[in-house]
Amino acid sequence: MMKLMRIMITLMLLSLAAISSIASATNYTLWINGRGGGGVVGDYNSFTYWGPSSTAAGVNKKAVNWDGYNSIASENSKIRDALDCFCTGSNWCYVATHSAGDLMLGYTLANYGGSTRTKKNAVANSSGQCGNSDGTTQVGWNIKWVRTASGAGGGSELSDVGSWAVSEPLVKDLKTTTARAMYNHNETRNVWFYMYAGAKGTVYSGILPGQDDEAVAYHSTGGVAGSAGQSLCNPSDWLCNDLTLGTAANEGGSVKWSYHSVSFRDDAEAYNHYANSNWQGIISVVRAAMVSNAT
Repeated sequence: MMKLMRIMITLMLLSLAAISSIASATNYTLWINGRGGGGVVGDYNSFTYWGPSSTAAGVNKKAVNWDGYNSIASENSKIRDALDCFCTGSNWCYVATHSAGDLMLGYTLANYGGSTRTKKNAVANSSGQCGNSDGTTQVGWNIKWVRTASGAGGGSELSDVGSWAVSEPLVKDLKTTTARAMYNHNETRNVWFYMYAGAKGTVYSGILPGQDDEAVAYHSTGGVAGSAGQSLCNPSDWLCNDLTLGTAANEGGSVKWSYHSVSFRDDAEAYNHYANSNWQGIISVVRAAMVSNAT
């Protein structure tokens, strides 16, 4: 009888431990900025780049700030710190990126997504680094999916021709051939990138092939593979091939990178590239999707 009671008590304690572990699991929504930066690096509550911090943008939202000026490689540790903080152990993350933030996250997953990470406690210091949780490790990060507003993983022709300040290290990374050769864009560690492509271009964005949002063209915002950019448009434009929704090959045969799917194509040409410090442009579409799905 005593042996049976000890077994029952042990099972109860194990059950309570499992319940406690489940209860302590937390989901976070990470927002990774693009060129220009603006938020305080290391402060996960600084949403200056995006808009008012009071605006709903997914469960337990965090701003993953980097300077938006220096190279992807030199600034990448800021992103790894955030992923370690909030996306290890029992915690999981939804991730939203904008523009060069897409290039940054793609680079991170391809190059470090298979590395050993120490599980963290989600309590950050002023540098954006968190303490260890239980001393154990895991491979990579717990990321449910990524939603990308005007992704620049394929670079921008504005960087190619020097329309942006050519002295910026990041601008050199954003050249189309450089961005596309920087890492293996097909290696996302099985994390899906859902792409949101804006098309409210202007006259000067004629430098960009096909449809664009004033800064990045559909070949990049649609996650289209290849060594260089190409002209892709909305179905209403007869002058170039269509960017297709989902994972399907585009009109003309070009394909998307693995684990990249077009969730939104701006057929009405209503959304440009810029947040304007108020969650505007194509970012507004992604923010609405995060509110609905990052729970």
